[in-house]
Amino acid sequence: LETLPGAAGGVRYRVKNSKDKIQSLLEELCELISDKSRLIPGDYIYLTDIIFSPEYSYRIGEVIAEKFLEKEPTCVLTVETKGIPLALMTARALNVPLVVARRDIKVTEGPSVNISYVSGSSGRIQNMALPKRALSEKARVLIVDDFMKGGGTARGMTELVREFNAETAGIAVFISTEEPKEKLVKNYTSLLVLEKVETLGGIIRIRPGIF
Repeated sequence: LETLPGAAGGVRYRVKNSKDKIQSLLEELCELISDKSRLIPGDYIYLTDIIFSPEYSYRIGEVIAEKFLEKEPTCVLTVETKGIPLALMTARALNVPLVVARRDIKVTEGPSVNISYVSGSSGRIQNMALPKRALSEKARVLIVDDFMKGGGTARGMTELVREFNAETAGIAVFISTEEPKEKLVKNYTSLLVLEKVETLGGIIRIRPGIF
């Protein structure tokens, strides 16, 4: 229970997961993802069913929210599309709004702030846009994404947050790759770490991250 003082205060219930429960979830996810049938040509892994599963996205969102609760984020930011379920469940657990950056400008969302950033994995220049009404100045933004290799997308989101004169409260990803070790962002939290994937050899090595 958390007590909030003042006339508008009250009592708020916060769910706390034990370390054993969190570790059990991460090990369960590792076992699920390690299934060789998930391998896709090009050394990719099929993850959509896990990320879009109400059960797993709910549990993952709770774990991320608990990690950053003391940072007191005022919103959660992700970029379309696969990160949306995890970010939404994190926002639900924190009881804050979800904000989604788009790859392309949508006229239905009004004036937008647009940035170009370099992908950390491919080295290509990509675009990211966020409506001006989506984020307020001085907001404390928790960035959530599904996958990180080089960290270019996460860095792009931090730069987008800076354009709004807001603050990045933290960065959380579902899976990060072990290589390259030097990402384009620092101080991020990764639930799982992908050590190796090799389609021809039928290899998927993944472990819980330091949480």
